[in-house]
Amino acid sequence: ATMPVPVPVLRLPRGPEGCSRGFSPTSPRFQALLGGEAARQGARAALRQRYLRGLAAARGRPTRFCLRTGVRVEAIFGAADVEAVAFQVDALQTPLGVQAAALLRCADVLAYSFLL
Repeated sequence: ATMPVPVPVLRLPRGPEGCSRGFSPTSPRFQALLGGEAARQGARAALRQRYLRGLAAARGRPTRFCLRTGVRVEAIFGAADVEAVAFQVDALQTPLGVQAAALLRCADVLAYSFLL
């Protein structure tokens, strides 16, 4: 029988705080390595959270949509899909009439507003 070859254990250096391995994400060295990416990611997360809260506040409210074609329509806001591809609305009032339910593509919507 052959004897297995021992495998060396890799030991990481002590981090800047002295009690753990690696580096603290809040350390200046870690931040410099990221190049400020953590700050940008935090800003994006905060903006996304505000956007999602706005969508939640709009649910069930009369909403005015300004479309890319220059047409303004009104509807009762229902929901938006996860990828922000479409808005689901009810009682869509268009120049041609009223639709009971519809999907508006986000690419066609320039702006939308609702009263709080």
